[in-house]
Amino acid sequence: MQAYFSRKICLTTRHGKHRALALPFRLGLGAELHVCDLDTDQLGTFSGEIHRMHEALETCRIKARMGMSASGLPIGIASEASFGPHPAMPMLAVGQELLIFLDLERDLCVLEQRLEWRTNYSQTLLESDDQLAPWLAQVKFPSHSVIARPATAQVGVLLKGLNTNESLADAISLCRAADPDGRVWLETDMRAHCNPTRMRSIRRLGISLVHRLRSPCPECGSPGWGLLETKPGLPCSDCGTATELTLSEIWGCQQCGARRAQPRRDGRLQADPGQCPWCNP
Repeated sequence: MQAYFSRKICLTTRHGKHRALALPFRLGLGAELHVCDLDTDQLGTFSGEIHRMHEALETCRIKARMGMSASGLPIGIASEASFGPHPAMPMLAVGQELLIFLDLERDLCVLEQRLEWRTNYSQTLLESDDQLAPWLAQVKFPSHSVIARPATAQVGVLLKGLNTNESLADAISLCRAADPDGRVWLETDMRAHCNPTRMRSIRRLGISLVHRLRSPCPECGSPGWGLLETKPGLPCSDCGTATELTLSEIWGCQQCGARRAQPRRDGRLQADPGQCPWCNP
C-alpha cells in the first residue's frame, strides 16, 4: 500500500520478533521497523508467573500502543499468542497467533491471525531422569529452550531459557531440591527468541499481514481486505452430508465492515468420506 512506503513502523517486542518481521515489511511495504524494547511481560507471561489480565487481542492492542506512545510513532505493530490443546482434538497442541497493525492517523486497526499446527508446545512431569531424553527430542531441545520449575506450584523457583545440557541439568537439580517429592515440571519456552518454530510462525503471519495491508477494500479503499472467517459444511462426496470442513470463506474489511462470501480458494467442492460424520462416525 503506497501510504506506508518509506514509513517507520513501531514494533513493540522484547523477544527479538524483528528477526521474523523486518524483512516482510521492508520488501512488502518498503517500511522499516523501529524496535521498541519494553517490559511486555507485565501484560502476562506464558510461564504463568504473571497472569494475562486481558484476552489475547486486547493484550496485543495494548502492547502496540505502549510502543507507539514510547516512540512517538503513529503506526505500530505487536503480536501475541496463546497455546493449548486443540478444542476438537485435545491430544493435538496448537497455537493461536495474532499480529495487529495500528495506524492512529487513519484510525485504522488491521488484525491478522492464524491457528498454528506447527508448534512444539508441550509439558512433562519429570520423576526420574530416564524419562527425559524422549521428551527433549520431541520438543527439539536444545535448539528450542525449555523451562523448569519444582512440581509443587507453591515453590517459587522458575528457570527459563534453558538451552544447554549443563544449564538444564543444573536447573533440574535445583528444582528437585526445592520440591518436597523431588519432582520437576518441564515445559517448552514459547517466547519467540527461545523458540525457532514459533519465530517461523510469526514470519508467516507477518507475510500474511503485509499481503492484507496491500489489499484495499473494494468498498471504502482502506488497507486490510482479507479473510475474516470460514464457514463449515463441505458436503461428503459419497452421501452429501455436511462435514466440518470449510465450505466457503468470508472476506471483508475490518474498517468499514464490508463482507463478501466466496468459495474455497483451493476449489475443493467435496469432502472425503473418511471425514464425514455419517460415513465415518
